[in-house]
Amino acid sequence: MRKQMLVTTAALAAALTISGCASPDGGMTDTQRRTAIGTAVGAVAGAVIAKGTGGKAGVGAVAGAAVGGIGTYIWSANMEKRKREMEAATQGTGIDVSKTADNRLKLDIPSDISFDSNRYDIKSNFAPILDRFAEGLRNTPNYTVDIIGHTDSTGNDAINDPLSLNRANATRSYLVNRGANGSRIFTAGRGSREPIATNATAAGRAQNRRVEIYLGEVAN
Repeated sequence: MRKQMLVTTAALAAALTISGCASPDGGMTDTQRRTAIGTAVGAVAGAVIAKGTGGKAGVGAVAGAAVGGIGTYIWSANMEKRKREMEAATQGTGIDVSKTADNRLKLDIPSDISFDSNRYDIKSNFAPILDRFAEGLRNTPNYTVDIIGHTDSTGNDAINDPLSLNRANATRSYLVNRGANGSRIFTAGRGSREPIATNATAAGRAQNRRVEIYLGEVAN
């Protein structure tokens, strides 16, 4: 029992250590951090279970790691097809389409396409892009979508935080109304805390007013 308590404590310590590795400036992404924590804790938990039931600790650790690591994204032929579709749909719009380090499809949508200043209703030239994205979701198994809204630094957090979240929620609502599964779509508002350009110029502020959409496919 005492050994089991010690390894459980070690698992928690490992999780806390890993959780401190995520950073917005090039460290672990949230997804990578969650996967690492799950794998580490799963491995130790598997070892504890195996020892407690008379099994082999090594085998239990491997099994526990597999369970703990569930939730990582895969880049399948289907995801590559979604990427090509969105590249074609966004050509010439200024929307950036890319594959992330953790195997997600990312759409970076600037304000001149997505939302007018201080508003969160979908602009007419944003709608066709979302229509095409929603169609791709209907053909993607086991997906998750994260929509992150951002603002420039004009105003204060009391204004920018809800505005950024409202933009993400408006995007989510549009996708759901086009047949996407709302239980798989998550939103967040980051306000002005994650700029990608200077807020000292009008051009920089326009870049910072944006919505990011991440599509990930989870293995069966």
